Amino acid sequence: MQLFIPRNYRNLLGDVESTEKAIKSVKDMFQNNLSAQLALLRVTAPMVVLSGTGLNDELNGVERPVRFPIKDMQERNAEVVHSLAKWKRLKLAEMGIAPGRGIYTDMNALRPDEELDNIHSLYVDQWDWERVIRLEDRNLDFLKKIVRRIYESIKVTENKLFVEFPQIEPQLPEDIFFIHSEELLRKYPALSPKEREDAIVREYGAVFIIGIGGTLSDGKAHDGRAADYDDWTSLNSDGYKGLNGDLLLWNPVLERAFEVSSMGIRVDKTALRTQLKLKGEEYKEELMFHKMLLEDKLPYTIGGGIGQSRLCMFLLRKAHIGEIQSSIWPEEMRAECHKSGIELV
Repeated sequence: MQLFIPRNYRNLLGDVESTEKAIKSVKDMFQNNLSAQLALLRVTAPMVVLSGTGLNDELNGVERPVRFPIKDMQERNAEVVHSLAKWKRLKLAEMGIAPGRGIYTDMNALRPDEELDNIHSLYVDQWDWERVIRLEDRNLDFLKKIVRRIYESIKVTENKLFVEFPQIEPQLPEDIFFIHSEELLRKYPALSPKEREDAIVREYGAVFIIGIGGTLSDGKAHDGRAADYDDWTSLNSDGYKGLNGDLLLWNPVLERAFEVSSMGIRVDKTALRTQLKLKGEEYKEELMFHKMLLEDKLPYTIGGGIGQSRLCMFLLRKAHIGEIQSSIWPEEMRAECHKSGIELV
């Protein structure tokens, strides 16, 4: 357990009732903005998927899913999703969605291996989205265009929120800054990845770090990525590898870089085979999802997840994600938060 207590923290919304109203406002406004920016249709999504299909997101490959047998299906195992990174691509294929359009959903997940702190919870809620693209869209310029549209959705939401709750003043910069993780390493060679994020986001306010998952010149990845959804090995037009990344904003309450979205252009056949080999996971080529991709039965897509509680926490200037969502927290964390004026729901 880790906990950061901001100096002189104050709940700008005053009470729980105002906070709950503001949470609904943020969620309603943002999903409408996102849907309009990316031409996304809302769909219903599963909380569980069958084990052994390759559909669940393995995150960094070490997190354990919540798994259970299904009595009426010969005790076949199912597992609570970590995210819907691969399920969405399968859904787009089933729906026959054309390039330029996509889907989004309210994704609810359980991640019992999370280390609990101000921004990490057992319970994860996010807008999972996915959009069909053309083969020629698999490039860095297209990725940046989509990132800018998502960032614009966040900015519009912040401005509308200010009209409704004037005590929450807009703070986001006009534009988002792009940098590759290798460039970031060269800029701050003596810092750890998280320290590099803090340094660059403190400077620019809003940053998209490109190329998450691949090994950098220091022999390490900036952060982990599974092998089978984001493309982190294809060479891009800047001469670096990767067509994915993380969107981070400067959080003045926590005094640190604050990730609100992980996203990217998804793997094609070549990238999938390359990344599975790098991870030593070639056996996955025989799983349902991976076989469909290798047999050209899935569309080219771009997609990602945007944290619902994370975004609310940022826009409402909260110090702890537990002020937004109801989850399970250690008693000592609850006590320390309460003492500091941070009321966990």
